[in-house]
Amino acid sequence: MLVQLTSAGLYCAAGDFHVDPWRPVPRAVITHAHADHARSGMGVYYATHDGLPLLRQRLGRQAQLRGVSYDQPFRLRGARVSLHPAGHVLGSAQVRIEVNDEVWVVSGDYKRDPDSSCAPFQVVPCDTFITEATFALPIYRWPPMHEVARDMLHWWRRNADAGKASVLFCYSLGKAQRVLAELSALTSEPAYLHGAMVPLVDLYRRAGVSMLPTRAVSEAPRGTDFSRSLILAPPASAGSPWMRRFRHPATGFASGWMRIRGNRRRRGYDRGFVVSDHADWPSLLRTIRETGAQRVLATHGRTDVLVRYLREELGLAAAPLATPYGVEDGA
Repeated sequence: MLVQLTSAGLYCAAGDFHVDPWRPVPRAVITHAHADHARSGMGVYYATHDGLPLLRQRLGRQAQLRGVSYDQPFRLRGARVSLHPAGHVLGSAQVRIEVNDEVWVVSGDYKRDPDSSCAPFQVVPCDTFITEATFALPIYRWPPMHEVARDMLHWWRRNADAGKASVLFCYSLGKAQRVLAELSALTSEPAYLHGAMVPLVDLYRRAGVSMLPTRAVSEAPRGTDFSRSLILAPPASAGSPWMRRFRHPATGFASGWMRIRGNRRRRGYDRGFVVSDHADWPSLLRTIRETGAQRVLATHGRTDVLVRYLREELGLAAAPLATPYGVEDGA
């Protein structure tokens, strides 16, 4: 096996490195900056140039980071390695590993839908493909993002007409920036941000991503009337004291989990918007076919459903791969 599952993570012995390890190792190749894939304590981190500022923000100044350009091979001992766009968040990558003419691709997290806030997914032919399975059920099919953005804008305006602030909960890295980018094509009205989102939005802006103008809620003068405003906040802030500054707000949640209506009701949001930074069911199958891989290993999510389908319907050698990567609440 070119890539093996060890107690520290996915390990390539020929190159003596790990991909997105969950325990400290000497050499780590990182797919993207989400906390479950980019952990502290590694000796050296290899990641895309686009992803380095986000990793620096997450890991601190002491982390030893080495930037790599997309599509540019580099050697790690006996392995030829290259990073290719995953379409998940800014700087996200798939890891292509070649040893003795055998090619494996570790996809990390990925999506196939258009997203102006990050580089689009690139199909990388391989013999073995390690895929995520976050939304590996046939019910998960994403609507076009421009349609969702129009619905968000209409929701915001209806709430404003009713004198209500619109608090939209979404993941701080990737989701918030995508929402701001999509809305910028429809309006120039500024939005407010929870403090946890401010540095990450600033990094996207410095990378050249066009988004709505934003202001930090914490910098608004005392007594600010938010009743006509859109406010973006991480899901963890729902129900917290931070919410008290908005009087009777309308609340929404942007996530792939909103594809199932009952999830919105159970979580107590007024409105759900189906937005995901992961591949939906058709995109998972399309991607696997396009790679040409004859072996597929599925990780984090509904691996059971995906593996069974790949075996029975596509005749592929498929198996689950147990990893501790998170299935994010805001996915």
